Formats: sequence, C-alpha cells, structure tokens
Amino acid sequence: MRPTRSFVHASATVAFIDLAGFSAIADVYGDSTAIGILELFESMVCEALSGYEPPIKWIGDEAMLSFPEPQMAIQALGTLLQACRNEPRLPLTRAGLNHGPVILRAGDLFGSTVNIAARIAALASPGQLLATRAIAEAAAANGILVTDLGTVALRSVTGDIALYEIEFAPSADPAWIDPVCKMHAPYSAYRRAAPQGPWFCSPRCEEAFRKSPQTYSLPR
Repeated sequence: MRPTRSFVHASATVAFIDLAGFSAIADVYGDSTAIGILELFESMVCEALSGYEPPIKWIGDEAMLSFPEPQMAIQALGTLLQACRNEPRLPLTRAGLNHGPVILRAGDLFGSTVNIAARIAALASPGQLLATRAIAEAAAANGILVTDLGTVALRSVTGDIALYEIEFAPSADPAWIDPVCKMHAPYSAYRRAAPQGPWFCSPRCEEAFRKSPQTYSLPR
C-alpha cells in the first residue's frame, strides 16, 4: 500500500530546555531524588505554559517546546526560566531556541529547525539560554539583554550559525556553580572546598568530585 500524506508544513519557534545537573543528581543522590526533581521541573513547565501550547514531548529531563513565533516564546520562557532560577530545589537550566520551517507529523516536529535548536541547547552552559537571530531580535525589542556570540559550526548543519545569549536574569557566576549537580549558590548553601576551590551544595557533591574530578566538568 502507498503511504498517505500525513504531515503539515509550518513555521515555529522551537525550544529545548533541560536541567544541567540531572544525570549527576541521579548518580550521586539516587534515582528517586532525581525523579522528584524532574517532577518539580515538569510541573513548573506546565504552569509556565498555561495559555500556550503544551510541551511537544519530553526526552528524559529535556522538554521540547514549540511556539508560533519568537515573541511568544520570549514571553513564555521569560516566565519559566526565571521561575526555575528562583527555585532552590532545581539545578540550573540550559536552553536553546531556533525559529524556522518545520514539519508537523503525529503531534511531533521534524526538520532542520528542530535539529539546530537541539544542537544549540547542547552548547549552552548551566544557566544559559542560547538562540538564533530571530529570537535574539525579539528579545532585544523587549529590552532584554542580548549578547552576540559570533558564529558557530554545528554538527550535521551546513554553514555556520549566528549565535546569541539571551539573559532574562544576570548570568550565573561560574565560581558559584556546583560542578557536580549544577546547583547555584546561595540557594543550597554548603561551603567552598578551599578558599579558591569550587563551591559545593553538599558534602555528597564534594565527595563525588573528590573521588572523580575528571567526571565533572567545571562551569565555563
């Protein structure tokens, strides 16, 4: 039988958002703790998207979101990411956004626009939101701080991509990000391992880092 045409061409702003320290939290604190944090994150995503489209899908701790245009994405994510930043039980988030043509099929999105958004999210540091030009222009028009990061080459993407950082809140200070779980001070105060050493949210994170420092990359 010949397959029937079951997809629609559209234009969308696609966002990928995840928890920077989720895998380490599961490893250090256990799966039950990690799932509790994930459920909190899921509820915050759903609350922030009230009145917008629900998440397209979840991929582990990563939410894939879609909006009709950049302006709407900026409004929704401004609410979500600032709420996540102020929640002491969550590690820092990472996010990547891109706008362009997509294919809508069976409730999912496909195409180069989606792939680029995912690649950009993977480049983000804890607490960082990276985006392409259309989203950056929408953010700047709303008075949000935008930094031009130049162009980057992305895997399996032809041509360099202009990249921008969008700051809804001041960037997380790398000196105060736990290298293990990516929690940010002062929300879960513990101490520095040494006057100039990394900051840890708990003795368990410090012990995990001490045993295997090569496993946990320090924030850039």
